[in-house]
Amino acid sequence: MIISSIPILIVDLIGSFLMIVLSFLSLRIVFKLRKQDNDNLIWTYLWWICLALSCFAVSRSAGHILKDLLLIADQKPFWNIVRPFSGAINTFMFIVVGAVTLFFERIWKIYQLIRKDRQALQSAHKELVFLNQNLEKLVEKRTNALSVSEYKYRKIFEVSKDIILVTGKNGKIVNLNPSGYNLLGLDRETDGIENRNISDFIAEPENWRDVMASIQNERSISVVELGIIASDGAVKRILLSGSMAETSDDESETIHFLIKDIEQRKLMEEQLAQADKLASIGELSSGVAHEINNPLGVILGYTQLLLRGEKNTSERYVDLKTIEKHVRSCKTIVEDLLSFSRKSETQKEMLDIHLIIEDVLTFVQHHSDIEHIVIEKEYNPGVQPLLVDEKKIKQVLINLVVNAIHAVGTKGRIWISTDLSEPAGDLIVKVKDDGHGIEKKHLKNIFDPFFTTKPTGEGTGLGLSVSYGIIKNHGGHIFVDSKTGVGTTFTVTLPAV
Repeated sequence: MIISSIPILIVDLIGSFLMIVLSFLSLRIVFKLRKQDNDNLIWTYLWWICLALSCFAVSRSAGHILKDLLLIADQKPFWNIVRPFSGAINTFMFIVVGAVTLFFERIWKIYQLIRKDRQALQSAHKELVFLNQNLEKLVEKRTNALSVSEYKYRKIFEVSKDIILVTGKNGKIVNLNPSGYNLLGLDRETDGIENRNISDFIAEPENWRDVMASIQNERSISVVELGIIASDGAVKRILLSGSMAETSDDESETIHFLIKDIEQRKLMEEQLAQADKLASIGELSSGVAHEINNPLGVILGYTQLLLRGEKNTSERYVDLKTIEKHVRSCKTIVEDLLSFSRKSETQKEMLDIHLIIEDVLTFVQHHSDIEHIVIEKEYNPGVQPLLVDEKKIKQVLINLVVNAIHAVGTKGRIWISTDLSEPAGDLIVKVKDDGHGIEKKHLKNIFDPFFTTKPTGEGTGLGLSVSYGIIKNHGGHIFVDSKTGVGTTFTVTLPAV
């Protein structure tokens, strides 16, 4: 049975024509889309793919139509000649489609990279626009933050009770806070010490050289005790620690020191040691005084009995008087010992210190050396009555004034002043003279029992020790400052009520 090929040829012809029509319709649609958005990479890709496929469809369909027509016309030999060319054209069109696909795949990757960079640039552009618009505000905000930080640390520098010192590598002073100026007794406005070397104020040059060597080698130094010289020449004890500030420029390196004034602490330690010493000596003195006092009383009694039977002109009378004099002197020393060691109760009451001072000055007016001595007074009218034992405070002041009279000699000046400390408001009483002064080596022993700078027989060495105990019993302090050939100042402080 022979089946006719005509239906197959008709279907092939119709399919080929439809393939051409559909390819051109697709090309037309893509052309419109690309025309609307010429920069769209997808539309561009589809345009070239559709164009290549349309060429392939035309080539393929034309080949099929030509083949069918030649076969119908019984021109198969001619078709055999044309067929290789049709296949080559179809193959070429497939290669073009593949090349376009590969090309646009590469273009797509590049497009994605460009798109990513574009987004990054847009983000950077937005940030730059924001910064440009808000730069002034940001600068103002940062400036305010820096100002607050600087103010905070400057405030710490200014109000610190400890001394903060900044120097160069060679010790030249760069900056010093107000506490440092107070320690040195200088005025910040008029006595600027920048550019001076801190070694000028150190009492122990050898120790200071060791400090600087340690900082140079180890970049820091732990707590070291030194003496620093104030403007009045007084040496004050300090604790010093420091470290080298880290910088990238060796030439601009600075050393930051933290200094603590321990002068008051040293004084308190000395006073505590003094109090312990006085307590020990007081216990010893009490026992010794009682043992001596009884036989002295017997000697004095029998001496006075013997004196009754002697004429004033006899040699024995003179000898007995000499014995009486020295026995009384010994009893005075014993009484001082007992007074020193006795812990009697104080009878405190609210009294005006100025009236007490006036009573003391009235009492010492009878002293034999007072005639050519000028006593100057300077009272602070703001001083309020204090809770004190009148007799004992008078005893202290009499002792200080009489000592000043002895130091001045037959001619000189004595100053007595009262003032209030800040901020506690404690009373300060100063007794100052322009006498010969006390040697520096004696100052540390001045309050020791039995220590005296007076000639033998002119003092027991207990007056200042007793005064020291009285003032301590009142919760106060007593200090001495003296320079040979200039004079001596005793300072008594008593707590406010």
